[in-house]
Amino acid sequence: MRTLISILVAVAVGAGVYFYSFKRMGTTDDGTAPTQAISLTGVRMDLTQIAQAERTYIASNGHCVALDELSSSGTVNFARTERQGYTYEIRCGEGSEFAVIAHHVPAPPNSPIRYPILAIDQNMQIGETQ
Repeated sequence: MRTLISILVAVAVGAGVYFYSFKRMGTTDDGTAPTQAISLTGVRMDLTQIAQAERTYIASNGHCVALDELSSSGTVNFARTERQGYTYEIRCGEGSEFAVIAHHVPAPPNSPIRYPILAIDQNMQIGETQ
């Protein structure tokens, strides 16, 4: 009987340490959950792929186009326009200026999770925007 109680106490202590350390894990971006790291990495890779395709299109055609036109032109082999709740859009500027932006639906009120809005520009600089 003592052995069973000792095992249960050890499991309880181990579970407590596990859950405490899991809640204290670092974040990839301020205010995001550790489980978002993979999704945010995928979103950044998608942004880079779309931006590179837009640069190629601009070099060939001299002007910026929206994501659906970029995809239909065959410049980018991009089967989806969203990932894990993030959707993408291209905003064209003057000349060869553009920005590819990834938006997510806002988190529910009082939620500890934050979904950053990410963007990449014609200089291939990824950052967070408001």
